[in-house]
Amino acid sequence: MLPSATEIHPEDTLLEENAERIMLDPTSRENPKFKDLVKVLIDWINSELEEERIIVKDLEEDCYDGQVLQKLFEKLSGRKLNVAEVTQSEIGQKQKLQTVLEAVNNTLRPHGWTLEWSVDSIHSKNLVAIVYLLVALAMHFQAPIRLPEHVTVQVVVVKVRFQSTCRITESTEERDAFDTLLDHAPDKLNVVKTFADGVYLILLMGLLEDYFVPLYNFFLTPESFEQKVHNVSFAFELMQDGGLKKPKARPEDVVNLNLKSTLRVLYNLFTNYKNSD
Repeated sequence: MLPSATEIHPEDTLLEENAERIMLDPTSRENPKFKDLVKVLIDWINSELEEERIIVKDLEEDCYDGQVLQKLFEKLSGRKLNVAEVTQSEIGQKQKLQTVLEAVNNTLRPHGWTLEWSVDSIHSKNLVAIVYLLVALAMHFQAPIRLPEHVTVQVVVVKVRFQSTCRITESTEERDAFDTLLDHAPDKLNVVKTFADGVYLILLMGLLEDYFVPLYNFFLTPESFEQKVHNVSFAFELMQDGGLKKPKARPEDVVNLNLKSTLRVLYNLFTNYKNSD
């Protein structure tokens, strides 16, 4: 049985089927080192923004709308951002976040930082992305704080679950069950496309093999084709390390949304781990 925070069923809407969600494992929230890291970051923010009379108590609830991140970046960088001070609507909040993160990314990217956050991940209160962003800011601007070392967390991914009833008919063509599945239920297979950037495959291998994959080994929010190929290639390496045969599919096939290639990869995982506890 795979660890899962959310299950997706065929009858769910297309938006839900294609949703990409990475969440912090509940047990990681109680990890002493992680809790210490969160406390250090909260205390640091409150110290930096004391003159603004801003008090942060919860990183997820207080950072998602961009207000705190805006004030923190302005204080650290000495730059004033051209954004609305107060935004209540979701659109307004995301627009503010977009402006703030563009400024942050433009500051950090030239120094080699991997940008493991996005507007959507921050606004959806993804604690992993928020912490990653704050740690990057603290280290880049040499904050006078001591960050706990060797902090690792477990993340869980959406569990993909789909069912299909197929009737295999005689054919003179060289076909298999995957071809039949594509013929009879192509609309139900859109969810498979969520594996195209390699992130789910990497995190899934970590869950199946019971280890944490360090975030610096892959792109958590890949944007380019090359970054996605890197992720899928890395996932294939993890599969081989786990004793699986090298997938016949090319990483480029998975990234290019080749459903049959992706299904073969997932089926190999299923057959290898279906009897695992």
